[in-house]
Amino acid sequence: MSISSVKTVQLRRYELVDGVLDDFVEWFGTHIVPAREAEGFAIEFAYADREAGEFVWAVSVAGDAERFAAVEEAYLASDSRAAAFAGQPTRVAASHVRLVEQVVPAGVRS
Repeated sequence: MSISSVKTVQLRRYELVDGVLDDFVEWFGTHIVPAREAEGFAIEFAYADREAGEFVWAVSVAGDAERFAAVEEAYLASDSRAAAFAGQPTRVAASHVRLVEQVVPAGVRS
């Protein structure tokens, strides 16, 4: 299977500190999305659950889990990530991060 036909997706769910959702969403869009994309990630989706105070999003990399790990390692050490987090307050109280697999093809409706 070629690298372009495989995609690895990581689901990220954050329980946010009370009262920071709007600031988090703005920071995410202006800092995290560009930093992740600059390092080779694609943002699959991002949703805010205001009632629960949670933020759920998915990021992907073309290739297998091993390639995802390599891209993530480079991202974690990158200047773009460091700049995105510089001077930012703690907004995430707890995070839940896992690789996930697609079980229903995109665009399928019931």
